[in-house]
Amino acid sequence: MRLTVAVVGKPRNAALAAAIHDYETRAARYWPLDVHEVREERGSSLAPRVVRQREGERLSERAGTSQLVACDPSGKSFTSERFADWLRTERDRDRDLAFVIGGAFGLSEELLEQSSARLSLAPWTLAHELARLVLAEQLYRAGTIVRGEPYHK
Repeated sequence: MRLTVAVVGKPRNAALAAAIHDYETRAARYWPLDVHEVREERGSSLAPRVVRQREGERLSERAGTSQLVACDPSGKSFTSERFADWLRTERDRDRDLAFVIGGAFGLSEELLEQSSARLSLAPWTLAHELARLVLAEQLYRAGTIVRGEPYHK
């Protein structure tokens, strides 16, 4: 199993970027992890649908042949333990997963339709940098749960 995180944009806040890097590094100790930042579409003169579509194409490219997991507020919500169980099951099935996080306008309809799963990181909309941090921390936490380590308590 290989995990990919494909996200629109780079963290603008240095402290947030450091926290994201820290948790992605920790998570990579448990899961083979690739992280790809795709360019944000400058959307000031474009319709949100066009922005989502262009960014979605970039995200899809980075996901490759992995099964898409769309990080979307309308997705399924897991406890940390249940998320760890789900990842363990996907690992045992030898499935590669690509978690995709959209930009300011979210994910394109095409990307949502192509996704094999939708994952809610929170019941509200998060800035993509915060969504990335939450996902990275939960990937790390899931790794500790799968290995029976004490971090998640």
